Amino acid sequence: MKVAATVYRGDLVENTHAAHVAVVDAEGRLIYAFGDPSRMTLARSAAKPAQALAVLETGALERFGFDDADLALICASHSGEPRHIERTRAMLAKAQVTEAELRCGGHAPLSDAVWKEWIRRDFTPTGVCSNCSGKHAGMLAGAQALGAAVADYHLPEHPLQVRVKRTVAELCDLPENGVQWATDGCNLPTPAFPLDRLARLFMKMANADTQTTDTAPRSLALARIYRAMTAYPELVAGDGRFCTTLMQAFDGDLVGKVGADASYAIGVRATGTRGPLGIAVKVEDGNTTVLYAIVSNVLGQLDIGRETQRAKLAAYGNPPMRNTMGIETGRLAVTVPLERI
Repeated sequence: MKVAATVYRGDLVENTHAAHVAVVDAEGRLIYAFGDPSRMTLARSAAKPAQALAVLETGALERFGFDDADLALICASHSGEPRHIERTRAMLAKAQVTEAELRCGGHAPLSDAVWKEWIRRDFTPTGVCSNCSGKHAGMLAGAQALGAAVADYHLPEHPLQVRVKRTVAELCDLPENGVQWATDGCNLPTPAFPLDRLARLFMKMANADTQTTDTAPRSLALARIYRAMTAYPELVAGDGRFCTTLMQAFDGDLVGKVGADASYAIGVRATGTRGPLGIAVKVEDGNTTVLYAIVSNVLGQLDIGRETQRAKLAAYGNPPMRNTMGIETGRLAVTVPLERI
């Protein structure tokens, strides 16, 4: 495997990190790669927009009055900020279900600031505090829209999860047996497929947002997910989080979503003479600091956006490495020269 990043302490190599990158065009064709772009990859939460599409296509959003901010939270790996928890509770109320019916559990938040606040208050997180609570609330609504029981909505054989599996395979242009499944940290089925198919999925979202006439229902649905995520990036992640910073920096020109254990996907809208792109990255050892540095580097190599926009990611592309006294101790060097396919 190719080394994509090296961590130095002083002049000494402390760690090396292998990674893979896939970039596809509007036809889903691989145009740039690093490492193994066909690596079978557990997308984890980077698959949430596809899961959200399956919920949206049940008609649940219209039936229960969910708006685009709710849709953004369905796609989220949120930080457990008050706005995230309050919106989850509001979604449960709209769907006429209770927190007890959630099949996700509470956990430490993805935000250090929120964690400190919880400790100060001696707060014990419950299901609505899960970073995936929006997705679960959406799935409870989706199950009802299908006329299925809300109990066990998380199990692979539930009608909603059967629909999710079919939707994911269709978005990736794979047969259903071309997608493998495991159980995610939030207790839902999570898909695995070749990395370039994750890039293809996000390219479809970015491309759907450019459709204006004779648009198929699925393209309209994908366009709505794109708009929701880019309109409410603070709900997709939270203050100080990479996904939020990225989408705010690019002001609607791209959508990005992290997955646990260092997977990332981006869909870039067409601009000028360049068509839409899909980008997917996986870091082998699950290091998210390295992941964000690689994603920032890849955006620069592909000349995505303006330099001033990419500069807003500088803290991620070149993360400071200091000890407890604030003294700089090392650096992270990214080396992912994309190969034109």
